[in-house]
Amino acid sequence: MSGSVPQRPSRARDMAARARHLLRGPRPAAVPVLVARACALVGLLDIAAGVFPRFRRSRVHALAEVLPGALGPFAAALSLSVGVLLLLLAHGLRRSKRRAWRAAVVLLPAGAIAQFAYRHSVLGAVLSLALLAPLLRHRDQFTALPDPRSRWRALANFVLMGAGSLALGLVIVSAHPKTLVGDPSVADRLTHVLYGLLGVEGPVDYQDSTSWTVAFSLGALGLLTAVTTIYLAFRPEHPAAHLTADDEARLRGLLDRHGGRDSLGHFALRRDKAVVFSPSGKAAVTYRVVSGVMLASGDPIGDVEAWPGAIERFMDEARAHSWTPAVMGCSETGAEVWTRETGLDALELGDEAVVDVPDFSLTGRAMRNVRQMVKRIERAGYETRVRRVRDLGGTELERVRRAADDWRGTDTERGFSMALGRVGDPADGDCLIATAHRPDDEPGPYGDLKAILHFVPWGADGVSLDLMRRDRTADPGMNELLIVAALQAAPKLGVARVSLNFAMFRSALARGEKIGAGPVLRVWRGLLLFLSRWFQIESLYKFNAKFRPRWEPRFVVYRASADLPRLGFAAMQAEGFVTMALPLPRFLRRRGPAARPCPHRVAERGVRAA
Repeated sequence: MSGSVPQRPSRARDMAARARHLLRGPRPAAVPVLVARACALVGLLDIAAGVFPRFRRSRVHALAEVLPGALGPFAAALSLSVGVLLLLLAHGLRRSKRRAWRAAVVLLPAGAIAQFAYRHSVLGAVLSLALLAPLLRHRDQFTALPDPRSRWRALANFVLMGAGSLALGLVIVSAHPKTLVGDPSVADRLTHVLYGLLGVEGPVDYQDSTSWTVAFSLGALGLLTAVTTIYLAFRPEHPAAHLTADDEARLRGLLDRHGGRDSLGHFALRRDKAVVFSPSGKAAVTYRVVSGVMLASGDPIGDVEAWPGAIERFMDEARAHSWTPAVMGCSETGAEVWTRETGLDALELGDEAVVDVPDFSLTGRAMRNVRQMVKRIERAGYETRVRRVRDLGGTELERVRRAADDWRGTDTERGFSMALGRVGDPADGDCLIATAHRPDDEPGPYGDLKAILHFVPWGADGVSLDLMRRDRTADPGMNELLIVAALQAAPKLGVARVSLNFAMFRSALARGEKIGAGPVLRVWRGLLLFLSRWFQIESLYKFNAKFRPRWEPRFVVYRASADLPRLGFAAMQAEGFVTMALPLPRFLRRRGPAARPCPHRVAERGVRAA
């Protein structure tokens, strides 16, 4: 039956589960992990050998004396450069990246030559060459494809490499106290480093050939920073995948047939997500790659019977790129299928607030606060309108778009798993827009418009809250007013259920405040209250609870407990709480519905929190 969780014969299901459990997704193999650690160790040895004079003395000192004089400083700079690059490559080797393997195969012999040529023990050269053996022998394990990348990597590399070169340069300048002329100040040493990174002689002087060694080393760091930045800036882009017009059309077809299952289904149409389809084309998984995490959201789209095929394609893609697979905000049914098909684990993340329209009423003691707030705002002269997007005129729709953008409150766009990322797109005509107006006020840049709520379709008889924006000068309570207006207008629009915000750790907050809660639960609730100062965990729960919803649990699916911190950081990046790139000035941003990722904050500033 297409509406149920797909079942298989027990023996076949058990065999498939055991096979997938052995794979556990693209978990790093033992050899790449060990090679990465050895690469980092050799890199540190190369850096130390190029920086500290005592570390360079060895039994081959007499042999090195017959080598050309310029070879010593050059070899020191080469050893330093190779060490820095090997440290940078260690993460790629751990993730089995093919390009990192190629670079390491070239750099290790160069490091061995530098170790031997510049008065080092034979052991340093042997270690570098010894690492080549497992690299070459297990080259078939380093096959992962490149990650999505953009020009921002060049800027990040320049900042980080520049800061690292500056710090390491100060160590180099100060590592030769016996040959230092005078007692230069910290400012002089810093100036010498800055000049040296640019290839210019600075104010610090040394005896013998140490000046050449320091100059070559600083110049190598500066050149390394420049070369890596230029390479990242001008290499061919491997852009983050996005929905093509054909992908979006296929997803809309699946949503037309199966969109009523998951309230987050329509958010799969965000155009900054990628998609993989099942072999039959009857199911799909949408995702975004963030910091090496392949992050899906919600349940797979389409026929539940075809979910395993889409999930298998998702895991194959993660394995091919050595990405860490994870799912945010899937339902209980989705979590069951994900864990059964992949051997991954699931953890309850929070609860989604769903209001059944036939059961909603403002009467009764439980709704007194909401009822009083709505009546007070209505007496202040506010009016509400609830319409489908297709029923708004072009001028009014453009005004709503501009208001939603300007009322965002932050320069950072927020939202991923529970935000559509645009308002008023012609393809989204079934979306609902609830607006608040105050005709008595003097018209502002957006006329009498004071607040906006945007809902996306949830099958044929439901809607799911996308964004909530308000004019900062409007009276408090705009969101409560518009939610009530949307719920009251829902029957005329054929809407029987409304999904509101997602409340993280709602059950822990609810149980922890009850009489008889244990000490562990109370401590956990106290920690959540502390974190609410920044992430509004408690306020979002209390805001949702005003409307007496039923709570639907949502889960995070992950590979291993050790991945949870990385997964949490990637999710915060995807949702917009952590930004790794400088935002463009507002006046340079592209206007239009496709460029409108929505924030997700609670109550007065946000939308659905994830």
